[in-house]
Amino acid sequence: MWGAIIGDIAGSVYLFVPFETEEVELLQNNCFYTDDSVCTAAVAEILLDNLPAAPTLQRWGRNHPNRGYGTMFRNWIASPDPQPYHSYGNGAVMRVSPAAFLNRSHPLEEALAATDRVTKITHNHPEGMKGARAATHAIWLAFQKYEPKDIRKTIEREYEYDLSKAVDDIRSGYSYSNTCQQTVPEAITCALESTSFEDAVRNAISLGGDSDTLAAIAGPIAEAMHGIPDHLVAQAVDQSLSGAPDIVKVMERMYKTAV
Repeated sequence: MWGAIIGDIAGSVYLFVPFETEEVELLQNNCFYTDDSVCTAAVAEILLDNLPAAPTLQRWGRNHPNRGYGTMFRNWIASPDPQPYHSYGNGAVMRVSPAAFLNRSHPLEEALAATDRVTKITHNHPEGMKGARAATHAIWLAFQKYEPKDIRKTIEREYEYDLSKAVDDIRSGYSYSNTCQQTVPEAITCALESTSFEDAVRNAISLGGDSDTLAAIAGPIAEAMHGIPDHLVAQAVDQSLSGAPDIVKVMERMYKTAV
């Protein structure tokens, strides 16, 4: 979803450089797309065209090298026989939003099945699978116009995540983590507490952690809740994705797909 890609781009310049304030300028000139955007586009193509998941994700990674991939995923991209590696890293979560978007008018079970399909090829640890499902579930509920308090209750009940802390409380004690366990609950909270798409992305970046991925997880939930201003999509395309027409093309295809 564009929410994931814009969140990724907005957070790219704050990675490892904590900026613990909500007064964050979105889409600065030096922003860039990372592995979160590449993998989101790959998942969109996999689901749109019913392609084999592992080789398609590998192809996208190889076509967009040096985009901040973790060591294990980078090795997986290069492998002649890619196998899941029992990861619970947040790379499981940042790429799954197309599963929710393309199934937003379908039963939840179909969105979760699509999520499992594109997650188990790498992040087959129970926490990795759970994190990806929780993000998809939250997006799907937001598309059904559930209230934030009801989304919160559902995610807490179904996935045993603690979503009781407010963003301000999370921020005061948060530190960098790339695990699902310490990324997914926080990112979901950033979206559920937001008043707009931009507010959700700023919330995520302001935590001072894995900023691009936090925002790439919060962004699609917020998009389903609030929508995205057209000018942000246009700015991201013109400013940060001019060298990635394949990402733009698959995203445009996805949004034109009737459901």
